[in-house]
Order: sequence, then C-alpha cells, then structure tokens
Amino acid sequence: MADYSEMIAGLRKAFNSGVTKTYEWRKKQLEGVLTLLDENRDRIAQCLKDDLNKPSLEAAVYEIDFSRNDLIETMNNLKDWMKPEKVKKGLLNIMDTAYIQREPYGVALVMGAWNYPIQITVVPLFGAIAAGNCVVLKPSELAGSTAKALEELIPKYLDNECVKVVNGGIPETTALLKERFDYIFYTGNTMVGKIIMRAAAEYLTPVTLELGGKSPVFVDENSDLNLVARRVTWGKLVNAGQTCIAPDYVMCKKELQEKLVEECKKSINEYYGDPAKSQDYCRIINERHLKRIKKLIDGSGDVVVGGDVDEEQKYVAPTILTNVKESDPVMMEEIFGPVLPIMPVNNAEEAITHINKGEKPLAMYVFSKDHEVAKKFLDNTSSGGFVFNDTMMHAGLMSLPFGGVGSSGIGSYHGMHTFDTFSHKRAVLERKHGGEAMVAIRYPPYSEKKGSIVKWIMKKTPQKSGIQTLIPYFLFGTIFAVLFKKFEQLMTRGVRKKGTPYARK
Repeated sequence: MADYSEMIAGLRKAFNSGVTKTYEWRKKQLEGVLTLLDENRDRIAQCLKDDLNKPSLEAAVYEIDFSRNDLIETMNNLKDWMKPEKVKKGLLNIMDTAYIQREPYGVALVMGAWNYPIQITVVPLFGAIAAGNCVVLKPSELAGSTAKALEELIPKYLDNECVKVVNGGIPETTALLKERFDYIFYTGNTMVGKIIMRAAAEYLTPVTLELGGKSPVFVDENSDLNLVARRVTWGKLVNAGQTCIAPDYVMCKKELQEKLVEECKKSINEYYGDPAKSQDYCRIINERHLKRIKKLIDGSGDVVVGGDVDEEQKYVAPTILTNVKESDPVMMEEIFGPVLPIMPVNNAEEAITHINKGEKPLAMYVFSKDHEVAKKFLDNTSSGGFVFNDTMMHAGLMSLPFGGVGSSGIGSYHGMHTFDTFSHKRAVLERKHGGEAMVAIRYPPYSEKKGSIVKWIMKKTPQKSGIQTLIPYFLFGTIFAVLFKKFEQLMTRGVRKKGTPYARK
C-alpha cells in the first residue's frame, strides 16, 4: 500500500508558509483551472465519451460549462467573499468590533465521483483553492479516461507545491484515508460515505458527504401529464439515469399510471428515437452496475417500456415499471440507472407517509397545478432539495446550496456555499485597550447591585416589528457612546506636557 505521509507533510509545509492565504495566489490558481477547461475542451469531451458515452452537448452543458460558470462566479466574487463579515452587536458590545473571518482549514482531500467526473471533481477542487486550502484530489478510477486526463493536466496548470492528484482504486483510497487531513469532501454512495466518516473520526476531521438516495416524484391528478412526462423522463434519462438527483421513482394514483406511461413513451421516442442507436443516450459505467440494474428490473413490477439489456455495449434501455410495490427490489436501493418505477398511491398523504418511512432523499419532486400540494410536501417531509413542477433544475442555481440531509449527505456546496464549506468561520471580537472601569462590573466580588445592572444590560425582549425594533438600539447606543466619551475624558483629565501622555491629577 502506498504511503502518502511525505506528500501530506509537503502540502502542510506549503500551507503553513501562508502562500495559499493570499488573494493573489487564489486568483492565479482559479485562472489556471479556467485555462485548463478552455484549452482542453475537446480532450475532456472525448474522455467523457470514452467513460460514459456522453454526447457532446451533455459533456459541455452538465460538465465543462457547468464547472466553468461556477468557477467564474467564484472568480468574480472571491475578493468580497474573503472580506470580514460584520455581525450584529448588543448593548454589551456596542463599542467593540465584531466580525467573522473566513479562513482555510489547511490540507483538504477532495474525492470525486465517476458519474459526472469533471463537474463533481473540479467544482469542489476550485472551491477548496478559493478558500485558501492545499488540496489532494482523488478522481474516481471508474471513469478511467477522465481520471488520467486530470492527473496529467492539473500539474500543468496549478501550483504543484499546493495541489496534488492521486489516481488509483481502493488501495490508494484506503492509504489516503489513513493520513490526517483538515477537511474531507467526498461524493459517492452512502456505504462508502460511512467508511469516509469513520476514517475522519480518527482525527475529528470535518467532512462534506455528497451522497444520494431515492429521490421521489409525486404526480397530482390535476397535473398536465404531457409536461410531467417530458420533465421526468428528461431528468431520469440524462446520463442514463446515473445522476444522484435523478427522479428515482414516481408515485401517483393507479388510474394515472397508464396515461402517464403513454406520455412517457412519446417523450422517450421524441428524445432518442431508438435509444440503442442514439448518439444522445449514455451507457452504464461498467458491467457490475449493469448487472445490478438488470436484477432490479427482473425482480420488480411489470415492464411496460424497455427492459432490454446489452452487456457487451453496457446498454440498458429506458425502462418503465408499473404496479411496483414497496417490497420490490427496485424500491430497496437507489436505482442509479434508466429505470423508472411507478408505485400507485391513493393520495398525497399516503405518498408522504411512504417518503417519511425511508431515509431522507437528496431531492424531491412534486407536480401539480395546486401550490398547496407542494406546500403539503414541503411542510411534512425532509429532503436535500425540493423542486415544484420540474426535476433537477435546482442544482444549476448557484445561489442555492446543493447537498443532502441524513443518509443523503452532510453539508452543501455550489457558488459561495462551496467557499463556505472549505472555510472555517472564525469568530473575532476586537476591544479597545482601555476603558477598564466600564467592564469592571463583571469582576468579583459580586453584589446585588452589580447583578441588577448586568441583568439590565444583558436583558433581551421579544422583537417588535418595523422601526420600533431600531429605536431602543439607537437610543441606548447614543446614550452609551456619550457617557463613555465623558467617562474617558474624566479619566484622562490632567495637565499634558508636550510630547507626553496625559497625567491623571
């Protein structure tokens, strides 16, 4: 097994030198990532084609340009994100300076995933760099072509003293997890997520775990089924269903099943024609996953669309299952493939009960013309993200945090949320060197009078609305500032000789 102790020691030395904490270093590295993406678009697209048969448009939109846009958002705002964040103060600290200083953790381990091997690897990489960390990047070995490209390209564009790439499989990952990191960011499945968390516990290392789960879809009876079918089948079949926030299964009334299936058939035909021959339809990552998906199809519900599997081509046809039961194999695990089970329910309440019996999903999708239906799911369930009348689109909005809850993940990222993930929010309070008499009331010996004054200063009351909220702060602040100034003048009153401080009489 490889020993990465020397590499980690080198990264820690580089971090301790302070080089990564400067705005100039961070900006230069981000520019390097941008140049890498721009100068190697064709090679990256070909790698994605080799690994997953990704069509060029999906490679561009969901991988290269998605990463690029998030990167440019980071570059444009980095200087502001690095500034101290002022916080509200109470009467007790009215004369103090209080703020949050975001500082890097140190040496971060970023472990990518194979399903979106550029986006899921590069976005946390440049987020960690933007926050001022040194980084060990571990691409997924399952997307071998993309991992090899990253291993070759990153050293050409980024600071080799502060950013390292480790390629390999389970032995290399196991060896890395024995080292002490200051932050670990992992994207993958829940089972491995638990392994990561156990390893992190050895050194109490904070983690972000971007996992998955069974993201449900509820279709209300008043929905436009043509719209539902187009949006659900798109979300399900992008990347051949190998997307952590893909719609995992549909719940609707039994009488809607047949109509919804017919609309889904139309959408699949419109998108792909014959998917087996389509250049726009991806393939399953490897034989093991293909066999797993086939087993789920064979043991669950009724196959009404698709069901075809070609092991040699790593092809699974877009497949729809109806009359699926809770106990079917396809309902026991995240599908992560182009299979859409439809499970009949009597109403929204039954769907909510089913969702709440399982683990909290990474995403949830509700279709209805009635906003109250969406509110019912929002108020009575929990999920990493929630989308009303569409699928997956929340992940493209950088102002929204992307992440799970419970077994679907810990922490979030995208946009400034990535910067915050890799930053420790350090609480800073600055107090003037002087004015000791103003705080002497906190010192022993205690008295009833002191206690009354302290309680009055610290007392909080329920907040009032509008300008009423500001008036007490304004009055107390003004009075306190005036009294403090007078007190300072009294304490320093005396005859001042030229070139000497005031002397107290």
